[in-house]
Amino acid sequence: MTIFEELRADHDKQRKMIEQVLATSGASDERKRLFLNLKKELADHALAEERHFYVPLMQYDTTQEQARHSVAEHHELDELIEAVSSAEEDSPGWLAHAKNLAHKLLHHLEEEEKEVFTLAGKVLADADKTSLGADYRGEMDKRAETP
Repeated sequence: MTIFEELRADHDKQRKMIEQVLATSGASDERKRLFLNLKKELADHALAEERHFYVPLMQYDTTQEQARHSVAEHHELDELIEAVSSAEEDSPGWLAHAKNLAHKLLHHLEEEEKEVFTLAGKVLADADKTSLGADYRGEMDKRAETP
């Protein structure tokens, strides 16, 4: 699979995960479990995506600015995850932070898929798209093995 197919598959997974988190209520074991799973998924994804997608894109003038912007958005998402993590799970603040995280995450994923993928498709050779996809998936598989 290409890097685009690999990333889109994980983006779809993340969309489903944030939806499940928002469907929970109160300080439940389910809320805690779902949020911790989402938190790990987003951290693993950001690291692998930066390494195997954004670093290569920063080498091209056409994609450098957009790649840097997307990496900056990863840092914004980290801050939002921290805000959710530090709020009491049964407080209105927790849900407000989680909704803000969902809004920013969905915006980020859509922007990547519609804008970054389009630009990247023009600069990356077909062989690079496939090898970056394999490298990304390999990293994600390796990270899935560690708790």
